[in-house]
Amino acid sequence: MTNIKIRIQPRHGEELAEILELNPATISHHLKKLTDVGILRAEKEQYYQTYSLTGDVWGQRLGDLVQIAMTTLPEQVEMDAYKAKVLKSFFRHGRLTQIPGQLKKWQVVLEHMVESFEPDREYTEQEVNQILWDFHSDVASIRRGFIETGLMTRDKGLYRWVMQS
Repeated sequence: MTNIKIRIQPRHGEELAEILELNPATISHHLKKLTDVGILRAEKEQYYQTYSLTGDVWGQRLGDLVQIAMTTLPEQVEMDAYKAKVLKSFFRHGRLTQIPGQLKKWQVVLEHMVESFEPDREYTEQEVNQILWDFHSDVASIRRGFIETGLMTRDKGLYRWVMQS
C-alpha cells in the first residue's frame, strides 16, 4: 500500500478512496467516525470535505487516544444490541448451535433460555431437561450454567428460576 496518507497532507474522501483503492462510501463512513471522535477535522473546500489530523495524534499513546470522548448510545441500548447480536450468532431456528466459550456470551445465551421457565415455580430435573432439549442436546451443561450464574437455584433436586431485577 502506498504511504501517501492523510498524515502527509489534508485529503478529501474521493482522493483517499482512490489512493487506498476502496469504495468512496466506505471511506466516507470511516472518515465520519474518525471525525466524530476527534481524530480528524473536516473542512468544506469547494465541493469536497477535506480531512486533516487534529494535532499530533500519532505522537500520542494508544491509551490517550482511547480516552477521546465518543458519542455513545445509552448503555441499555448498547447492551440490547449486543444481546441481539449474540443471540443471532448462536441460535438458528430457536436452537442453540453451539455453547459459547466466552463467559459474557454464555451469560446472554443462558438468560435467553431461562426465560422459558416460569418464575416461582419448581421444576424437576426431568422437566428442566425437557424444556432445554428444545434448545440443545447438552442439557447438563445448560443446567450447570444456570446454577453457576445464579439464574436458577437447585434444592433437593428441584430447580427454580431466580428472576433478576
